[in-house]
Amino acid sequence: MEDLNIKQLTLAVRTIAEEKNLPEETVMSVIEQAIAAAWRRDNGERDQEVRAELNINDGTAKVFVAREVVETVGSDAVEISLEDAKKVKKDAVIGDIIEEGHEVTSFGRVAAQTAKQVVLQRLREAEREVVLAEYEDKIGTVVTGVVQRVEPRVIRVELGKATGIIPQSEQIQGEYYSIGSRIKVYIKDIERDNRGPQLILSRGNEAFVEYLFRQEVPEMETGAVEIKAIAREAGRRTKLAVVSTVPGVDPVGTFVGGHGTRVQAVMNEIGDQEKIDIITYDEDTEQFIRNALSPAEVAKVEIDEKDKHAKVFVTEDQQSIAIGRGGQNVRLASRLTGYELDIETAQPEKPAEPKPKKNIEDSLMSAVDEATEE
Repeated sequence: MEDLNIKQLTLAVRTIAEEKNLPEETVMSVIEQAIAAAWRRDNGERDQEVRAELNINDGTAKVFVAREVVETVGSDAVEISLEDAKKVKKDAVIGDIIEEGHEVTSFGRVAAQTAKQVVLQRLREAEREVVLAEYEDKIGTVVTGVVQRVEPRVIRVELGKATGIIPQSEQIQGEYYSIGSRIKVYIKDIERDNRGPQLILSRGNEAFVEYLFRQEVPEMETGAVEIKAIAREAGRRTKLAVVSTVPGVDPVGTFVGGHGTRVQAVMNEIGDQEKIDIITYDEDTEQFIRNALSPAEVAKVEIDEKDKHAKVFVTEDQQSIAIGRGGQNVRLASRLTGYELDIETAQPEKPAEPKPKKNIEDSLMSAVDEATEE
């Protein structure tokens, strides 16, 4: 397109609208922006207020330049003297904004290129907005996508019409994404920045794990069991605190599933390198903290309610289990319970009465471990 012919442009509006599945008004306004930009390029100055109006019926365009009426004109491009303003509008006063119209028929080559770039860029943005609007109500759900590109910091995933990104912070550490593979992703958010809207996806957040369990544990839908809290370090370990609202229903067993099938189904999706601890939530903070630190056995807990802080005493042989590799167990337990936990060594006194409930869980968990190791 050597020079931009307005007639051709007006004809193009309908075609573009149909092809791109966009409303005609959107395409119109995009082209009007382009005409204004092109006119400014050919005849105006950078900081001029220019708007364009396209007349689809007769294929003409008008450009309006707005200037403020001032006593002494500093810049012709944005200001106009009172006497000049009165020629356009008889009752003009200082401070008015005067718009002068210019007919436009075609543009020079450079301006035409400017216009073309503006049209393409704006159309792309408009298209993405339309596509992403369809995903607004999918925020908080999990969908299946196809890995499109693997970049150092982000993974691009194609989800039907739209493409989303999994930023590094939302990936599962140590997970390998191969191009063309199908993966489940959690739709976390739509971020709008100067580059246009972006669909932010996640596999590393807590909600992803919760969603996967929801698929495996029908009792969650009926409300018989629920997840009270989740703490996760994606790729390493997740702790779930679960509770049952129905007497006689074992919440941990419900989430683990017979022979560990339910927990295994979730692990198959997030990778076997991530351990999942399922513990019983307890209204009693001390008991909840004890459960959260499992598999470590706790001798004594001292709680400071005001500072949300707790000292946890364990025997020497339990200390490394309580802290976990790289402090992970205690870190996740702190996040799960909402208390900052300090692990301290206790001198073994008389052995504490073991809580039978604990042992059922332990034997259950070890049964699961054995089942998964087989």
